Amino acid sequence: MTPSATAQRTWRPQWPCPAGAILLQQRRGSGDPTYRIDAAGRHWRGIGTPEGPATLCIEVRPSCADVYAEAWGPGAAWVLDAVPDLLGAADDVTGFEPQHPVVVEAWRRHPHWRLGRSGLVMEALVPSIIEQKVTGQEAYSGFRMLVQRFGKPAPGPVAELRLRVQPTPEVLRGIPSWEWLKVHIDPARSKPIVHAARLAGSLERLVDLDPEEVDTRLRSLPGVGVWTSAEVRTHACGDADAVSFGDYHVAKDVGHALTGEAFDDAQLEEFLEPWRPHRGRVPALLGMARLGRPRRGPRMAPRTHLPGRTPGRR
Repeated sequence: MTPSATAQRTWRPQWPCPAGAILLQQRRGSGDPTYRIDAAGRHWRGIGTPEGPATLCIEVRPSCADVYAEAWGPGAAWVLDAVPDLLGAADDVTGFEPQHPVVVEAWRRHPHWRLGRSGLVMEALVPSIIEQKVTGQEAYSGFRMLVQRFGKPAPGPVAELRLRVQPTPEVLRGIPSWEWLKVHIDPARSKPIVHAARLAGSLERLVDLDPEEVDTRLRSLPGVGVWTSAEVRTHACGDADAVSFGDYHVAKDVGHALTGEAFDDAQLEEFLEPWRPHRGRVPALLGMARLGRPRRGPRMAPRTHLPGRTPGRR
């Protein structure tokens, strides 16, 4: 498929796997420098693995139901081993009953969609902390600048794609406070990232624990609350019960889709309880089916008081 790959793998899922839609769960905005989709529709990811950086390229072959993957770099074998889980093979939908007519319709539209899991806690934790309490535009911009400034080019033939890998925990620990501000990440978010980077080795081992234990340990970290823990468990662990309580949109969107009225977090928690241990699957399916609130009015403006911000510019 591409020249001089370190390793290749062909995987045949046991269900009609919508690989592209599942992979996109891991992308942090359309400008994510660790994720690219090329002109041929292949998905490329720059990934920092326990064995070193890697580039993963995934091509879906619908005519034969196969998924074809190639990888480059020291972590090539690791990312190829992780392909099934990344594409939802570990997500067990047993016991999930749509119940509500709107959820039934969303499930009918996307019956083969699954939650993928990256198996990488820091890869999920860093952008999740950056996304705390800011607009999506500001969050994605901050993550993009952090990766471009302190990440490394991904290995392999990806120069034209400008694919990069997130900065390692060692690099994150050494970024001075003024450099965080230059990438528009304030101390309320940079300090928790640096603290987590000091514990990166133990954090990566959380993926094999019970989801409740993962939640407890993540929320013991300074600056990591309910929302951030849920985001990490969704991306890294494929936890189908993780719900991003505290999100600006999730409760309102689910309430509007299911009842016609926006929910607050307490109402959302009560309404989703019958779906345990699949509560997180409900908002995810509604989002896939685009059944949230209609967006009206101007978007929230990003803050302008950080270095490099000019009022009136985005």
